[in-house]
Amino acid sequence: MSTSIVSRPQHNKLHPHKFALWVAIASILMMFAGLTSAYIVKSNQTGWRGFVMPKIFWVSTVIIMVSSITMQMAVKAFKNRNMQQYRAMLGVTFVLGMCFVVSQIFGFIALWDNNVRFKGASGAGQFFWPITGLHAIHVIGGIVALLVIFFRSVFGKTKAYNPVPVEVMSTYWHFVDALWLYLMIFFLILG
Repeated sequence: MSTSIVSRPQHNKLHPHKFALWVAIASILMMFAGLTSAYIVKSNQTGWRGFVMPKIFWVSTVIIMVSSITMQMAVKAFKNRNMQQYRAMLGVTFVLGMCFVVSQIFGFIALWDNNVRFKGASGAGQFFWPITGLHAIHVIGGIVALLVIFFRSVFGKTKAYNPVPVEVMSTYWHFVDALWLYLMIFFLILG
């Protein structure tokens, strides 16, 4: 007796690009969880020196939160097939991402001027620099990806409607936003 299995198309499958993004996000989360856990353990040792967070980091926090809103507006415009608004919101998100990076540089300069360094006495600076530096690298990667999807929307030869790249970009951008919010709160409480 032979039995045949009838396969039905599964429309609810996770797209491979989205799956790869979630794997990457999980890996990044584990890395930052390990670094912030090491910070907590080390902060309980003798000779630990904390620091005061420069106010410019508040500005960068507002900037990246607003950029998440503009990214979401870009996704909505794309899904409504309003390509002009989509490109405009991608452009605004890109500019806000660049402003975030610049404000971070000013924050790093302020920390350096206040003698919060990576090298030297045991303290929060030894963790703050690599943690925020790694976050900045992830934001810069997001900025590059924003440029790629922007230029594809302007100069792309195929005009096929595929929301996956936009959704992947949006998810990643919201992730780096939420990660920065977590890091800000973490350093404010334990810094």
